[in-house]
Amino acid sequence: MTYRKTIGARTYVFTSLKDLLAKASPERSGDLLAGIAAESAEERAAAQMALADAYLSDFLKEDIVPYDEDEVTRLICDGHSGEAFDEISSLTVGAFRNWLLLDETTGDTLKRVSPGILPEMAAAVSKLMRNQDLIRAAAKIRNVTAFRNTIGLPGRLSVRLQPNDPVDDPKSIAAQIMDGLFYGCGDAVIGINPASDNYGSVTELLRLLDGIITRFAIPTQGCVLTHITTTIKAIEMGAPVDLVFQSIGGTQKVNESFGVSAAVLREGFEAGASLKRGSVGSNFMYFETGQGSALSAGAHHNADQQTLEARAYGLARAFSPLLVNTVVGFIGPEYLYDGKQIVRAGLEDHFCGKLLGLPMGVDICYTNHAEADQDDMDTLLTLLAVAGCNFIMGVPGADDIMLNYQSTSFHDALYARGALGLRPAPEFEDWLRRMGLFDERLIPAELRPGNRLLEGAEAIND
Repeated sequence: MTYRKTIGARTYVFTSLKDLLAKASPERSGDLLAGIAAESAEERAAAQMALADAYLSDFLKEDIVPYDEDEVTRLICDGHSGEAFDEISSLTVGAFRNWLLLDETTGDTLKRVSPGILPEMAAAVSKLMRNQDLIRAAAKIRNVTAFRNTIGLPGRLSVRLQPNDPVDDPKSIAAQIMDGLFYGCGDAVIGINPASDNYGSVTELLRLLDGIITRFAIPTQGCVLTHITTTIKAIEMGAPVDLVFQSIGGTQKVNESFGVSAAVLREGFEAGASLKRGSVGSNFMYFETGQGSALSAGAHHNADQQTLEARAYGLARAFSPLLVNTVVGFIGPEYLYDGKQIVRAGLEDHFCGKLLGLPMGVDICYTNHAEADQDDMDTLLTLLAVAGCNFIMGVPGADDIMLNYQSTSFHDALYARGALGLRPAPEFEDWLRRMGLFDERLIPAELRPGNRLLEGAEAIND
């Protein structure tokens, strides 16, 4: 399918939907590296105008990655709900943007049509949206999940407590966990990136997490972010596994580079489901993603990195995960060059994931060789908290000493909660109160429990 747009005396021609999506993307270094980005601001504007005139139904006629070659495409297409799509089937991409921003289009409406939205549709409409549009639309959507606590409720912001150590030292990790708990972090998950994927080391860390959570009766979940095959083995051997983790991408080839497939993910899902360790819910899968992973693996099929990122969300939603987060600036400036590109990508990823029904969090981060700093992360943190992000990261000092990148800290989470009147997951908040760790002064007086204004707001949200 060919798309055209004339600006002045020049007509721009886009040879396919894939080409149109790539040229319409806001500028980012990864698409420039791949040689698929618009060559000028004028060409980008022409592509965005042509994309606005394209119909959502076009995405049902043309695969971005061929159906016969890619299991992610097959999973996405085979799971598409025509009934849910009917409500928006007559819209162009531009009209879809306008519809998303209508006051009459509520969170309930968006949840109803979500199974009918292909990831490529979500990516397409995001390319026409300003940052404020991405925030406004995402803020309408609440994708709530639960395991030992409930994540994603209105007025709540959860935190993954990330106690990494370069040699997996149990004492160091335990000290970091205690530090994070004192700051009220850890309700999303206490999640360790192990320095080694060695089975013995992984199981030792699993027992450490389980021991702390059990000893102090913490209503949260632990996770060692090892390869899913190691987690499956740990489950088979009786290790105390709460969440089943895996990094995923938007094409079959990139997932093969991670050593996984849809079948392996299904095996991990079935193994986790057999444990029934959740107390208030049954969501237990945890996925991490990030723009640029397909290109770095040579598995991008000449598609733009943001569209492929949205396709990763299409894969994730087949497994009803507890947590999904984009590690937005982690791969490096080759893919997201500076703070401006990282902020934009974080808002895009969060919006697309929520639109597709996922419980989205964001690792608000950058590498030390990117043109970004902690002020950029403060900006993105604030914007995402306004947009209703389910969870962020809590890293001691915002500096991960094992993965060697910069993220958000325990006190950054306190800032976001305090500035916007957000609170931890309810079960975790109750535990913090019982332990004497919850400071009511962090919550504005008008938002404290028992306040009539808060009760009225909760009634409206219900």
